[in-house]
This record gives sequence, C-alpha cells and structure tokens, in this order.
Amino acid sequence: MGLHFSKEEFTSRKSKVLKSMKEQKIDALLMFRQESMYWLTGYDTFGYVFFQTLVLDQKGNIVLLTRAPDLRQAQNTSNIENIKIWVDKERSNPTDDLKIILNELNLKGKKLGIEYEAYGLTGRNALRLNKSLEDYCTIEDKSDLITKLRVVKSEEEITYVRKAAALADKALDEVWKHTKAGVSESKILAEMNRVIFEGGGDYPANEFIIGSGKNALLCRYQAEKQILKNPDQLTIEWAGTYRHYHSAMFRTIPIGNANPKHYKMHEACVEALKNCEIKLKPGNKIGEVFDIHAKTFDDLGYSNARMNACGYSLGTTFSPNWMDWPMLYTGNPYIIEPGNVFFMHMILMDSKNELAMNLGETYLVTENGNQRLGKQKLDLVVL
Repeated sequence: MGLHFSKEEFTSRKSKVLKSMKEQKIDALLMFRQESMYWLTGYDTFGYVFFQTLVLDQKGNIVLLTRAPDLRQAQNTSNIENIKIWVDKERSNPTDDLKIILNELNLKGKKLGIEYEAYGLTGRNALRLNKSLEDYCTIEDKSDLITKLRVVKSEEEITYVRKAAALADKALDEVWKHTKAGVSESKILAEMNRVIFEGGGDYPANEFIIGSGKNALLCRYQAEKQILKNPDQLTIEWAGTYRHYHSAMFRTIPIGNANPKHYKMHEACVEALKNCEIKLKPGNKIGEVFDIHAKTFDDLGYSNARMNACGYSLGTTFSPNWMDWPMLYTGNPYIIEPGNVFFMHMILMDSKNELAMNLGETYLVTENGNQRLGKQKLDLVVL
C-alpha cells in the first residue's frame, strides 16, 4: 500500500474522530469530503466527482462505497478493507447501495452525521440522499467535524508542509530566472511546474494564478497566456504541493521598470504582512489578524484596493481549490493554535491606475509565535 503516514498516525486520527462523534452524539459519520477520506485512511483519488462515501460508525467500522474504477485505487492507497461497489447503469441510485451498508451496520433509526459541504456531494445527489434517508434515521450536517480536527497539523504532516514550502521556493527561483519582456506566461508556468514535479511534488488543488498587464489585477486563473511587455507587471500565485499538502506564495513583479506607485504599494504590503505576523500567534483570534491587515492598508490610503479576507488555512486539499478552513476575515472567532498553517496574502488591486501589488507567504504557528516557511526574500524584484 502507498500509505503516506504511519500506522500510529492513522490510529490517532481515527480515535480523535470517534471521540468527537461520541461528544456530538453521532452514531455514524458519512464522509463525502475527499480531504476527510485521505486524512483518515490515506485514500487518494479524484473519484469523488462521482457519488462515493466513507462510512464510520461508533464501533470503528469503516466502509467505502464507490465505483469500480476506484476499487484498486482504494486498495493501493488506503488502509480501507471493506470496499463496496455501486454499479453504473441507467437510473442507478447509489443511495440504495448505501442503505444496504447502513442496514448491515444496524444504523436504522440512529443519528447520522453527513458532510454536506463537499465538492463530491452534488446538489442532486444530496437530494437523493436525503430522500433515501427519510423515515430511516436522523441526519445532521456534520461537515466540519473532521475539518476541525485537520486544522492542527501533526509532526508527520508538518514534514510534508515543509517539503511543499521548499518546492514553492524553487518555483519562485524559476519565476525570477525566466520572467522578462518577450517571454510567454506559459513558459513561466511550465518551468515552475517542472521543478515542483522533479522535486517529487504533486498537482496543486487549483491552478496557479498568473496574469500580466490588466490581468495582473485578477485573483483567479484564466486561460489567456500573454507575452510579457516592457514595461509590464506580472502577478503570480502558486503553491508547492507534496502529498497533497500545500504551501502557497504570492508575488507581483514589475517588468522593465516599476511604476513609483508599485514601490509604495509594495511597502504597504510588507508593512501589512509584518503586522499580521505579529498577530498570528496562539491565543489570538484569526479575525484579529485580518483586522490589523485592514487597518494597515486603510491607514496608508488603500482601503479601496484591499480585499475582505487576507488568507486562510492550508493543508491537504483536493481540487477544485487549495483553500482550507478557516479563513482570515473580520470577526472570525477561531482561536489560533500551535500546529496551524496559514497562508497570509496581502493583495492590492488599484483599478483606477491598473496597477497590482501582491505579497503572500505561508506560516506555521508555533508555541510562541510563527515561522515563515518560505525562505525567499520579500523585496520588490524588478525584472
């Protein structure tokens, strides 16, 4: 089996889930989040785009219901022993197969927790699931039960996050090496991904964000690949990914020469990031991190250019995005703990002048504060 964690690690995780289920009076948990399945058993697939669920009951029984293409996937990547297959056919309804499993586990009339907030559980499948369980058992949304356990990383997980951070650093070296007027954004992406894969990394959970000129003000990937001009500006957000663990970075790079406003915006981003670093420590609320980010930018006159969030947790995530819970926005009450991993991004988008400036780094929360995982300089690099 291609398990990426020790037997002891998986045993500890399962114990934590069972303890939480007992505290929340849940007789069984129906997992639809691929992140939960991977974290709990090692199961590694993109088969969650179809109906599949991992059932865990209070006795510790684990049953996977999936399609035939994922049978060997589960056998090769996870510690799951009981795998059930639902058959593709016209008008097939896998919730019928799920009911058979629930009956075998004596869960009729019991209380089941369901991960509704899952990209693998489409609206149609959720409706089918709810209808199937009507008058059969009590159901509750428990989308965050495992998510809240995953937010604090173990030492084995932190090892993977550090490897991801090293790959992100290597990718930035390639950006600085290849970025210049006349070069295509495609070339830059190709070289970044090359060093990540050569370093043993994985596909990230979402595309790298890259854009120049007006597209440098975009916060999402889009398909246009431009040739860099002189002068120009290049915005790029990426992550090193190792065993599905992410460490993200964010930069805007002036090309040819920087607009004087670029320098001022970069100085503001550095100041905001440093102020956020001070707040990112155990005992503080993550909403407080956002608030100092907002205050810094607002005091410097960038209230119209900043975002309404300044980061989020990172960990093991699957497509369509690498953002994990919780997010850094005002009022978020989550209390920061050692073992948290947060990506903090300082984003300024000056639409009036069509100028962008972004600076983002990933941090590991420690007992006394935090540690920036990336080793690259924060200076404004003009190429």
